[in-house]
Amino acid sequence: MAINELRSISTFVKAAELGSLRKAALALDISPQAASKALAQLEAHLNARLFHRTTRVMSLTDAGQRLLEEVQPAVLGMQRALQNARTARDEFAGPLRIAGPRTTFQAILWRLVEEFCDLHPAIQPDVLLDDRVGNWVEDRIDVGFRLGPSPHEGVIARRLFPLQMVICGAPAYFQKHGVPESPAALSSHCCSAFRRPATGKVAPWYIKTDGQTLDQPVVPAICSNDEVFELQAVLAGKVLGQLAGVTAAPYIRSGLLIPVLIEHMPDIASYFVYFGSRSSQLARARAFIDLAVQRLTDNPELVLSDSELRAARPRPRGPGSKGKAGPNRR
Repeated sequence: MAINELRSISTFVKAAELGSLRKAALALDISPQAASKALAQLEAHLNARLFHRTTRVMSLTDAGQRLLEEVQPAVLGMQRALQNARTARDEFAGPLRIAGPRTTFQAILWRLVEEFCDLHPAIQPDVLLDDRVGNWVEDRIDVGFRLGPSPHEGVIARRLFPLQMVICGAPAYFQKHGVPESPAALSSHCCSAFRRPATGKVAPWYIKTDGQTLDQPVVPAICSNDEVFELQAVLAGKVLGQLAGVTAAPYIRSGLLIPVLIEHMPDIASYFVYFGSRSSQLARARAFIDLAVQRLTDNPELVLSDSELRAARPRPRGPGSKGKAGPNRR
């Protein structure tokens, strides 16, 4: 006969403590029949009688007393461990493992983590930044951020804000090379390219044409697998770049970069926050997710509006300028 040893031993210990099988069943939230069956299975399994029973009283036999002395410390330890696990789930102290993309997201995630740690000083953030998508289950990730849909089943996603890919350059670049008037004109311009760290392949530029997002071939004058390096090359006026909106936004707003071909800016992806089931989450993970959703969902600081893009476009300087332009300050 199969025996559920954990239930049988728990029933035995509780019955010994309370002196009643009915009270033990009530304390364990099982039926009296289930408790009686569990105890009978344990006695049959051990081939020993554990209790003397009368209609009113049950007391331990010698075999039952020896078994209780052996197993009770272990059962109590197990119960403490289970209670500690339940308590830990609701604690705001302890480690919080967070994963996110290295490219475009470092500064955003740092501000979020900094604010969360100010609110909850006992949190110990453990942040994994990697453009490769690892196995979040094996890596014990509590909260993850990434572009686009998750490759893992069983995770819950909340959209945060769209990824804008903005073709832009420094005023000095346009003074020297002019402004591309169409995607086809990019072939005659000095362009940067981003080499994806995860694959080693050069990422294409993306162009929206007639409502479709297409790959736009460019001949890279500078290629790098580091977003900050690419940004510096664009700011220096050496190349045009197609930069993530969250990266380019502060420089476009300050006039250090000028967006071009904005009517061809594609809609290719959004950032998401990912997490497991709410019912089994750590309280600190739930709070961090709530803060991320509150701070990042369609945050105008992270997304350039149409009016901002139009106002920042270059404007012709008049006849004889040969396509060279400066920023629109009207």
